[in-house]
Amino acid sequence: MRVVLATHNAHKAAEFQRMLAVGVPGIEVVTYDGPSPVEDGVTFAENALIKARTAAAHTGLPALADDSGICVDVLGGAPGIFSARWDGGRGDDRARVQLLLDQLADVPEAQRGAHFSCTIALVAGGVETTVEGLWPGALARETRGANGFGYDPVFLPAGEGGASAAEISPERKNAVSHRARAFAAITPLLAALPR
Repeated sequence: MRVVLATHNAHKAAEFQRMLAVGVPGIEVVTYDGPSPVEDGVTFAENALIKARTAAAHTGLPALADDSGICVDVLGGAPGIFSARWDGGRGDDRARVQLLLDQLADVPEAQRGAHFSCTIALVAGGVETTVEGLWPGALARETRGANGFGYDPVFLPAGEGGASAAEISPERKNAVSHRARAFAAITPLLAALPR
């Protein structure tokens, strides 16, 4: 069976394809190359559904999409759904990370709590489902590590001995991350799709 993955983000696509190969054998994942919808939802779930609906309508296939970001406690959950546009869309991952570090420069360690959030939407056969995965941790004061992408170099996941998400192996990240946790919740639904 074929499922379309509604993302143009190559890093996300690679993570999803690795997880699907292990978690749901027999599903062929194709990446979405159609038009990008306007993500004007106010929650991760709304944006994930917008993307999945668009991909399903465009391809006629069951569609998976995710929306994810980093949520900083002292910022009231921001950047949140604006994580990829936190710098106003002017920069890249490095610019967004640096802006976040600059905004938190005076925040003490005890108040640097944060988590990654991921909502995965599945649209198949007229049924829409969303699941959520959270990865708790805190923000570092500087970037560390060469693995991962986005905010990984400044995110210190709980239970990883102080290593950043960019310092743990991709295999470890794929087992414990917010995306992995959401994926674990969506796996039974994918496995139950008619073949």
